[in-house]
Amino acid sequence: MQAFLKGTSISTKPPLTKDRGVAATAGSSGENKKAKPVPWVEKYRPKCVDEVAFQEEVVAVLKKSLEGADLPNLLFYGPPGTGKTSTILAAARELFGPELFRLRVLELNASDERGIQVVREKVKNFAQLTVSGSRSDGKPCPPFKIVILDEADSMTSAAQAALRRTMEKESKTTRFCLICNYVSRIIEPLTSRCSKFRFKPLSDKIQQQRLLDIAEKENVKISDEGIAYLVKVSEGDLRKAITFLQSATRLTGGKEITEKVITDIAGDLIDEGHAATQLVNQLHDVVVENDLSDKQKSIITERLAEVDKCLADGADEHLQLISLCATVMQQLSQNC
Repeated sequence: MQAFLKGTSISTKPPLTKDRGVAATAGSSGENKKAKPVPWVEKYRPKCVDEVAFQEEVVAVLKKSLEGADLPNLLFYGPPGTGKTSTILAAARELFGPELFRLRVLELNASDERGIQVVREKVKNFAQLTVSGSRSDGKPCPPFKIVILDEADSMTSAAQAALRRTMEKESKTTRFCLICNYVSRIIEPLTSRCSKFRFKPLSDKIQQQRLLDIAEKENVKISDEGIAYLVKVSEGDLRKAITFLQSATRLTGGKEITEKVITDIAGDLIDEGHAATQLVNQLHDVVVENDLSDKQKSIITERLAEVDKCLADGADEHLQLISLCATVMQQLSQNC
């Protein structure tokens, strides 16, 4: 009892033998060698701002801000898969380092609730926390936190209005980064408080370069036609292109990936489990390039726009495609 009160601990375990020690070491090393499968989208996400592709203006401004260890409120907008989330995460890692990154960054995405209650509680509470600590590498650590609101255009107007007040009150200790596809859905009082950056779709050359780099690192064989078609169906969305590449690799089982394999992966029929939006996009290209009259093209493309809007709002894919096909057939029958 006296030994216990003094803080000494008495071990009742048998001494570790040499054989047991070797076995334990072998087991731990085996566990370390067993790598967990990671989606390529996450595996090859940029780790620093310099690795962000094709967004030179945004990278140049962020690098200037990082040099002074300061950052304004940000609003990133543009098509999906162009590097918006990756850019702010890379900037945050450079600002705070790996030790303080998890403590200083709050990220809310589409899977989280972003109603007014979440803004009033979770975001507000995080914003009110004081910051302390320094980086182990000796680099300057900014005296603020970062709140990342991904897909902010899906937030309700009431939640955006509540966020405006929080941004004002906590400006000394917190920076906000709003990420969205449609900047028109963000209320003006929020956009006026942020530095706005538009992310443009990636060029074909940049996409090909990134995809070939990933294919080389993963020992994937892919034909030139396969790469070109992969870039075409991804429509400037690098995330989609990388996902298609990984899916095609699993489908072929080590064989060369051809254009036909990419077509099977990114296909355009609902009966095979593919999205109707992909068919709408591909049909648009066919209509524009087809030998139809201007009037026929205008009628079909107008219907394509209506169907695309309905699908984005959650309409039934089967019914929308039937309606679209009826319009197309009606116009094509006039040529007969």
